[in-house]
Amino acid sequence: MRSISTIKGFFNLIRYPNLVFILLTQVLFYFSIIVPLSGGNPKLSVQDFILLALASIIIAAAGYIINDYFDMDIDSVNKPERMIIGKNISRRWAMLLHMLFSLVGLFLTAIVSMHLNSLWLLFLNFLSVFLLLLYSTTFKKKFVIGNIIISLLTAWVIISLFVAEFQWGDRDYMKLHYQELSAIYKYTLVYASFAFIVSLIREVVKDLEDQVGDRKYGCTTMPIKWGEAMTKNFLYIWILLLLAFLISLSVYAFFRQWHWATAIFAVTIFIQILRIVSSIKKANKIIDYSSISLQLKYLMLTGILSILSYQL
Repeated sequence: MRSISTIKGFFNLIRYPNLVFILLTQVLFYFSIIVPLSGGNPKLSVQDFILLALASIIIAAAGYIINDYFDMDIDSVNKPERMIIGKNISRRWAMLLHMLFSLVGLFLTAIVSMHLNSLWLLFLNFLSVFLLLLYSTTFKKKFVIGNIIISLLTAWVIISLFVAEFQWGDRDYMKLHYQELSAIYKYTLVYASFAFIVSLIREVVKDLEDQVGDRKYGCTTMPIKWGEAMTKNFLYIWILLLLAFLISLSVYAFFRQWHWATAIFAVTIFIQILRIVSSIKKANKIIDYSSISLQLKYLMLTGILSILSYQL
């Protein structure tokens, strides 16, 4: 029974549903955007993509572990029933797992970087590991900067594929494939921007959800520094930017004779956003913010699944 509890705790610790989401995002973007736009012959081969996708989820898992390691006091107040470290997994094992996962993720990235003859991917994934550590130890408790770091790393899940495909040092290759790379860049910008904005909104909502424990342990998150009313106004501004962004894309797609599937995804996303705005307006309890956080997860999922519309 102890071993079963430890295994279950391990999968909860690494947030396996989130890792599946990361993998789904990269698989859809690679096979629905990069492969077709590169004429079926991308610079990032299928074998290297698999290694890079594994590196992404392993590095993310390391980030979740180290975050929980340094969040034990706060989680004991905000989410005592969800605590894994100290119950199912010891602190020493948690730290060892973080180090092992980080090294394995960077090792896999190094293999891909060597195949692509570019160190940019390795450098930026190393930076991701470093930022996840700094976030867990310092920036999570600071005003806004922690939210921005996580949002950037969420966008990096998509951007990393473009970085791998874009041959920075090979000018002849870039000239020859300028149109394909430009098209991939546009889709990267769209989906990375969407991921960044939705993630930023969700991170602030999670701060609203966790403010009791954050306040007890001296954090200076937005709800603690500004209060709930001002924090909600911040959320409304970013939601308005998200709506403006999506409306612009919809108008552009309409005049480009968008596919019926794209229209369905667009309408679904708009309805989800309006529901989230309504929920934020009414929210005043921890359970309300937990519900909004879940709604934002579904919004992110819908946005990522919309990649499929390009193959329908």
